[in-house]
Amino acid sequence: MDLRFDYLDKVRHLMSSALTPIQWLSNLPAGTVNWVDELSTSRSQMSEDVDAMKARMLVLERKAQKFAFIMAENGRLRELLNASGVVDESVKVAELIGVSPDPFSHHVLINKGRSSGIFVGQAVLDSSGLIGQVVEVSEFTCRVLLISDNSHAVPVQVNRSGVRAIALGTGTFDQLTLANVPDTADIEVGDLLVSSGLGGLFPPGYPVAEVSSVQHDPGKPFATVTAMPKAQLNRSRLVLLVSKQINEQGKRPALPGTDAPDATSSEELVKEGED
Repeated sequence: MDLRFDYLDKVRHLMSSALTPIQWLSNLPAGTVNWVDELSTSRSQMSEDVDAMKARMLVLERKAQKFAFIMAENGRLRELLNASGVVDESVKVAELIGVSPDPFSHHVLINKGRSSGIFVGQAVLDSSGLIGQVVEVSEFTCRVLLISDNSHAVPVQVNRSGVRAIALGTGTFDQLTLANVPDTADIEVGDLLVSSGLGGLFPPGYPVAEVSSVQHDPGKPFATVTAMPKAQLNRSRLVLLVSKQINEQGKRPALPGTDAPDATSSEELVKEGED
């Protein structure tokens, strides 16, 4: 009944909210250890970290100056193309507080929920790239499906050539596969794959993976392409939840008949890519 119907959704959400204090308590020892480690950091190490952050800040300030010009130019191009643009993307910082014990299910639990404005389908990133998307929300926590799960799919494109594809999870943290890539497609080892934004669930332009191998079989119409995720799927603790703030109608994008986008289905995306 829980698998095929939605009768138990409210019960699951109530139980998840009631168990939140227990989840916080179970996360307390690790948080205490991290806090003690931070207190014991040597002064010299802190000085080196400050110097490194200052240098990085200078680099980012230079990029920000260029970014302002690019954003202004992009706005002018949107006006010329009469494109419907998004004002901005809102970002919320959250912390990972739980990991699924099932080795065949790549889910994590984070400490933000409906009370913080989190919704099903919201994209989740770390400092390196795309991690996954929210698939279940309770009042104070939410469950995230990682891009490495074998039921997950995300539309991507090659940053160098613009070739579009669907990146599928394989059930391992260090490998994705690209579905239905033509044997003649312009894709090479080392190419960066970024989210294409197709489907409206994931914001475009975020790093997803780096192509690790491309195999061509003369007897097959499609190449076998594998990629390594850019995000640290099994090590990240702090994550970012990204969503579009507003569009021309003043509403967050959602699938027809729903309050928020549904989780991405790998079968639907692969079929869409074939079409």
